[in-house]
Amino acid sequence: MLELIRKYRVYIVAAVALLAALTFYSLNLRQKEQANLFERVIIDLFAPVYNLGSRVSTFMGSVWGDYIDLVDVRRENKELRESVKILNGRIMEHREAIHENGRLRQLLGLKGTVGLPSVAAQVIGEDNSPWFKTLVINRGAVDGLAEGMPVVAASGVVGQLVKVAAGSSRVLLLTDHASGIAAVVQRSRARGVVKGQGGGLCSLEFSLREEDVKVGDVVVSSGMGGIFPKGLVIGEVTMVKKGEYGIFQNINIRPAVNIARLEEVLVLIPRNND
Repeated sequence: MLELIRKYRVYIVAAVALLAALTFYSLNLRQKEQANLFERVIIDLFAPVYNLGSRVSTFMGSVWGDYIDLVDVRRENKELRESVKILNGRIMEHREAIHENGRLRQLLGLKGTVGLPSVAAQVIGEDNSPWFKTLVINRGAVDGLAEGMPVVAASGVVGQLVKVAAGSSRVLLLTDHASGIAAVVQRSRARGVVKGQGGGLCSLEFSLREEDVKVGDVVVSSGMGGIFPKGLVIGEVTMVKKGEYGIFQNINIRPAVNIARLEEVLVLIPRNND
């Protein structure tokens, strides 16, 4: 201990002297209205220290305040982004509901014009294999559906049921090679059978060369065959070609229904199935 005191005696003496001076200064400060020479020296000596301490304190207070503000801004920004995300989700849900409501209203209007019992269904699957072009809907035998029933959308014919399970059914599309629908050209009443060609197209088969068929003509179901009611829109004529030989003309048809965007359909129930 004595060695430590002897080693740092200069610093200890200086500290004691400084402490004594400060004590003397503080005791005399209360009793005097004016500072003496010693007091003025002390004030001048420590003024830079006080000034530096004040600046450091002010700077640190500003830094701390800015940090707190930054934390609050980050938290508010995160909350706002979450709120925006929720609002965008609700907007998308509302838009989807509006679109779905519009499609269902169109189906409801079609249901009123067809004059047959029907069941609305949603498209839940699609099969685009090289052999078959089909859709899967979420209605089946428990809903009164049976194989062979026609399937339509608001814009026209879709196809007919080929496989019916308890809670779902498979729809053979009118564009499939195995599909055939008795049809008539709406303008000229030229008759034929609409056959699927694949690739989203159809053709009007067995239309005689002398029949009046033009590009842009609308083709509708003729009602013959007992499957599709009369007057359902099938598609529009896109090409008419009359060869030099044969009794029939080649006619291509673009379906009225956009199968790729189909979401809801209407299955028509013939009255003899009630």
